[in-house]
Amino acid sequence: MTRDAGSEDAPTSIFHAERIGASLESLLGPAAVAREIEFENTLRPQRFEEFVGQRQSVENLRVAIQAARARDEAPDHVLLSGPPGLGKTSLAKLIAIELGTTLHSTTGPALERARDLVGILTQLKRGDVLFIDEIHRVPPAVEEYLYSAMEDFAVDLTLDQGPNARVLPLKLERFVLVGATTREGLLSAPFRGRFGLLERLSPYPSEDLIAILLRSSRILGLALDDEAARVIAERSRGTPRVANRFLRRVRDLVQVVGADSATQPHAREALRRMGVDEFGLEELDRRILSCLARGGVRPMGLKTIAAAVGEAEDTIEEVFEPHLLRCGFIERTSRGRLITRAGCQALGLDPESVGLERGGAAP
Repeated sequence: MTRDAGSEDAPTSIFHAERIGASLESLLGPAAVAREIEFENTLRPQRFEEFVGQRQSVENLRVAIQAARARDEAPDHVLLSGPPGLGKTSLAKLIAIELGTTLHSTTGPALERARDLVGILTQLKRGDVLFIDEIHRVPPAVEEYLYSAMEDFAVDLTLDQGPNARVLPLKLERFVLVGATTREGLLSAPFRGRFGLLERLSPYPSEDLIAILLRSSRILGLALDDEAARVIAERSRGTPRVANRFLRRVRDLVQVVGADSATQPHAREALRRMGVDEFGLEELDRRILSCLARGGVRPMGLKTIAAAVGEAEDTIEEVFEPHLLRCGFIERTSRGRLITRAGCQALGLDPESVGLERGGAAP
């Protein structure tokens, strides 16, 4: 394989304009997305050794890549699943860097027609990595083209329609498909079965987030003490993307007040100004909990919650709800969502005042 990923005159990635994470959209707003993506790119690891956390997944990928390089062939296709902001894009870039090839990136919704996919596939060189974010949103008609591309490295493109229709067989170079999804259950069984490596990323423990924050602070030229890093890590919802976003706000505060380093009081004050409490809850989290508290012991459907708080159902389910579930603040039942005793206490409410009794359905 030709090594061009590390050279100065060859790009390691080709990003489509549609590449926008769901959590960035919901937590920052569209106006800040471009700046946040640029900020993230400066902090992304450039080698597997720099990637903190997800140890088993990283080791599995390293072994697969080393074995494939020893055989002078491309490794199996990779499916990365898990909540937003855990490093799926970073791992895709690292796979390309380790293989010494180019990363081509797109998203599932951007592949509206088969021609969109074929246009990308025919540009791939031997060993290149094709990264499809939100791969669960690839249209079924396009997904069928991926089947033959992944297995046989060939596609049959249909030209024209009706009696003039003809099939043009196209041979592809052997490539590696890296798919990223926050909804693995939405992938069809035939599609999922064509990936040789399936790695699920999980939220990061505080110690890993502290290591990430200390590394990011060094890159940003910010002196960050350990206690400040711990405060940020514990409120970052187990997500490096959120932790780095909080770090950016702490850096702004330190710069404005003219301090030499970021200390624990600086971290607490910056997070307070952002509306982030000691549980890592933001304004929309509290609005969701308040909505459920008004319902008391009556389960509430996702559509009702979305309408009450003014947010999209997908955003609530994929971005905000996982953290509330991990903290034990809400409970999912077959009839809807319920607030728990812990959720009431996080809002400063008496659980009994909303109808929750000891020993009831809520813990």
